[in-house]
Parts: sequence; structure tokens; C-alpha cells
Amino acid sequence: MKKPKGEQLNERLQNKAKAKQALLDKLKARPAADDPAVLKRQAERQAIAEAREARAAERAAAKAKEELERVARAEAEKAEEELRQARELEEEANRLAEQKAARDARYAARKNRKK
Repeated sequence: MKKPKGEQLNERLQNKAKAKQALLDKLKARPAADDPAVLKRQAERQAIAEAREARAAERAAAKAKEELERVARAEAEKAEEELRQARELEEEANRLAEQKAARDARYAARKNRKK
């Protein structure tokens, strides 16, 4: 024969009350804020947080240093490129001057032959 449903409901309600009481007991059994174990855990967490912040600062410093080096390399490359362009312009000017001098010499020679 089956048990009446009321008993099952009562059992569920009792189980619920017991579970709730167990959670409350567990919460009440929690150590106080001035407990040495709690203070130790807080100190460990603080040390971990400080170490994390130190690593983040180191990464930021390394990143800043790398950025400065990159900028310095870019400026050096730019200066080299400007120097190369200046040399090319000077060489082109010299070549054009030589061509003009040769053309003028040919023109002068032609004028001298006609005289």
C-alpha cells in the first residue's frame, strides 16, 4: 500500500528545514574577521595582489622601453633615408652638371670649328 502524500510533503519540509539549519550553522561557524587564519589568508591575498601589480608595472615598463626603442629605430631609419635621398640628389646634380659641361664643351668646340 502507498504512503499518503502528506507524509512525503512533511518529510520534504523537514529535510528542507534541516538543510537550511545546516547552512545557518555552517555560516555561524565561520571564523571571525580577527581570527589568525583569516588574517593569514588576507595577508597572502594581499601579497599575491602586490606581486601581480609589480608584474604589471614591470610589463608596462618593458612595453614603454620597447616603444622608445622602436621610435628610436624609426627615427634612425628616417635619418638614414633622408641622408640617402640627399646623396642621390647630390649625385643627380653632379651628373647633370657634368652633362651640361660636356654639352657646353661640344657647343664651344662646334663654335670654334665654324670660325
